[in-house]
Amino acid sequence: MSEGRTIFDVAVQQYRQAAAYLDLDPGIEELLATCSRETTVRFPVRMDDGSTRVFEGYRVQHSSALGPTKGGLRFHQDVSLAEVKALAMWMTWKTSVAGLPYGGAKGGVICDPKTLSKGELERVSRRFGRAIAPVIGPWVDVPAPDVNTNPQTMAWILSAYESVSATHSPAVITGKPIELGGSEGRAEATGRGVMFCTVEACRARQIPIEGARLVVQGYGNAGSVSAYLLQERGAKLVAASDTRGAVYNPDGIDARELLAHKCATGSVVGYPGTRQIDESELLHLPCEILIPAALEGVLTADTAAGVQARVVVEAANGPTAPEADTILEEKGVLVIPDILANSGGVIVSYFEWVQNLQGEMWTEAEVNRRLESQITTAFQDVLRISTERKVSTRVAAYIKAISRVARAVAMRGTEG
Repeated sequence: MSEGRTIFDVAVQQYRQAAAYLDLDPGIEELLATCSRETTVRFPVRMDDGSTRVFEGYRVQHSSALGPTKGGLRFHQDVSLAEVKALAMWMTWKTSVAGLPYGGAKGGVICDPKTLSKGELERVSRRFGRAIAPVIGPWVDVPAPDVNTNPQTMAWILSAYESVSATHSPAVITGKPIELGGSEGRAEATGRGVMFCTVEACRARQIPIEGARLVVQGYGNAGSVSAYLLQERGAKLVAASDTRGAVYNPDGIDARELLAHKCATGSVVGYPGTRQIDESELLHLPCEILIPAALEGVLTADTAAGVQARVVVEAANGPTAPEADTILEEKGVLVIPDILANSGGVIVSYFEWVQNLQGEMWTEAEVNRRLESQITTAFQDVLRISTERKVSTRVAAYIKAISRVARAVAMRGTEG
């Protein structure tokens, strides 16, 4: 990130680049460059040692033109309002490009979960849930898990919301435990969606998936799931990284065994048969498929120049800077943008919401079948727009997403 430029500035820049291809009403264009609601909350939490600590959190809603807003809640020491605003905007485009009846939102709490006990995490989650309860709801804004949050976190926040609202409201939050109305298939949804998009991207570039070399930067949920599902399709994982380092074996790494090693040791580092490398080297390894699956801003003007992959599939949100996009496009790399590639999670979250509202329970096979249909349809739409308009796949995805939201805003009108 260049000095003085925030991640929200990057999100707006990407939006403006695509909006230039559309004949938008100037007022609508300006409206969609901002967030409709930004909520900052501060709340006290009793720590295990008896002291009281004040935490700060955010819930930002970008646009509700298409329906209730939707987006995850992250717990991370580097959470900022600018980051949450950017992620909320990206969620609007993500839900729109996937064809869902949602707008975009995001939230987070500034904290390092690794330094908190389970009891402290529960108290932070419940107090945060109560703090944002006035601005969320099944038909208003529906949170979900994100970085460092999980089904248990969602259960605590659901419980807090229900205590405030005095209602039984499973549809207020997704990514819940199955016992509380969560959906089958949700845990693997983001990675499965990445896998479907990767298979389609390889098909578009006539890259045989059998034997295709795969590099995953960020071996968390999305990264590991996409790796072992692609391995089942015939791809060969050759490198992976996490916050502690990166490992490489050009002859291949068993994706599921690597995940088991990480679960047992806390890191991919030290997996037998691999050598440790720098993450900068990982991004530049010879491969057919590169999946950035960690945090924002990994591919910059400096790092993109050395990328050898033929396909980059963004499992993370915002991993590629605009300058890097230009470089990758000039190199002929097919980039599947985050708002399409990692939409599997929000698609299955939508399925969970529908099941909750209708009192239904779908099988995992049914969820996966619907996911494949929804995300591959969106992929083909984006590829068609990219070809017809002669624009990058990122711009094409934004054109599809922005057009749908702008039409909804125009139809709603500006009168109160």
